[in-house]
Amino acid sequence: MPDPIPLPQPPSRQIAEQVVARAPLDLIFTMKFLGQSQELLHSHFRAFLEQALAGAGVTVESHPLLPFFIDSHAVELRDFVFTGVSLARQFHLREIETLTGDAETLMRVDIWDALASHIDMAEARFSAGISRVVAQLLADEAAIRGGP
Repeated sequence: MPDPIPLPQPPSRQIAEQVVARAPLDLIFTMKFLGQSQELLHSHFRAFLEQALAGAGVTVESHPLLPFFIDSHAVELRDFVFTGVSLARQFHLREIETLTGDAETLMRVDIWDALASHIDMAEARFSAGISRVVAQLLADEAAIRGGP
């Protein structure tokens, strides 16, 4: 039986296919800490920063904006730790397929479908706002040239 006539694929499907073909080399799974784990580490760093700053003579009484500083820096420290751990513990696609028993590589089909759908969505969102982008670009260029 002859092969079916290949149908043209939209660009989003073509690029998704190219990306998934590279998945064994380029796709890495990383850990992501969610939920209460984030709050636990955030709280730890808030307490750490409060103690370290108090030890240096910096308190809320003398610096009313200190809680905002502490909170934002606790988030940065938390994200630094979680990102470092995640990057240190990466899993390749074949390892995940082996762990999940995905001999049929169904995960790759799901990834392909998600990629193609998200490419379509990103392009549609950009296209919907293109007139605003062009107007802003023209306005910025006019301002640089000293125009109206």
